[in-house]
Amino acid sequence: MKLTILGCYSATPRTLNNTTSQVLEINNHMFLIDCGEGTQVQLRKHKIKFNRIKHIFISHLHGDHFFGLVGLISTFRLLTREADLHIYGPKGIKEVVTLQMKLADSWTNYNLYFHELTSKESELIFEDEKIEVYTIPLNHRVYTNGFLFKEKEGDRKLDIGKVEDAHIDVAYYRKLVKGFDVVNEAGELVKNETVTRPGPKPKSYAFCSDTMYKEDIVPIIKDVDVLYHESTFLEQHAQLAPQTKHSTAKEAATIAKKADVGVLLLGHYSTRYDSLKGFKKEAKEVFDHVELCDDGKTFEF
Repeated sequence: MKLTILGCYSATPRTLNNTTSQVLEINNHMFLIDCGEGTQVQLRKHKIKFNRIKHIFISHLHGDHFFGLVGLISTFRLLTREADLHIYGPKGIKEVVTLQMKLADSWTNYNLYFHELTSKESELIFEDEKIEVYTIPLNHRVYTNGFLFKEKEGDRKLDIGKVEDAHIDVAYYRKLVKGFDVVNEAGELVKNETVTRPGPKPKSYAFCSDTMYKEDIVPIIKDVDVLYHESTFLEQHAQLAPQTKHSTAKEAATIAKKADVGVLLLGHYSTRYDSLKGFKKEAKEVFDHVELCDDGKTFEF
């Protein structure tokens, strides 16, 4: 599982910092999460192949999280993209994007599918044989979701010594790794768990975009390997968090601790701060495993 931070600062883009966008590579998928202004330039800069992006997840319709979307869609068109593109985001995102395309007479030459979200409860919005994606309802000034990406259980591992001792024909090995019981050469049923071991632990990633402290997301993100949680403010400006419906670094760490996550990633920093060191310092007072996001930084888990 690899995460590339394209941008992780709030509100206004600056010459050295970009607004929210990141790419998650998990189990042969490449998901784009949020698409702030300048995202396609960042994708180019970090040599991320456009044609591998087939699913884009937009948390909410504030500009610093989606103003780069129509530009990216248009660039895909100029590059004569053929692959389908699926966009998941709040109701209204289809209207915004298609109006711009209509007025510019720039319809795509590939299939563009919008999956508009309205539920205030967590729901499954994408699934295939390897991955599930759920929404994480958040509390911001407009309708907002985070996203939970979960690998499904993979193939089991053969304990080849036990398999041979059980006299199982090689033709049944494929069924074994898929978790099935099989019949051996003597016609006896062999229980799967007696000759196989669990495969690698499925990985999970939770992206919690703009939100004020919201403890009821804890059951949704319980035990995730990695949690990204916005941390707009330090404690000296904590009074601004409820007013703007954002979180502090300490509040993000509190959520991480209650959810017993593996690693907490902080981001969406207010540009009022000259240094990021205070964010990690304050979060670590509550939760030990804290990392700071920054533009261009990659994490591999």
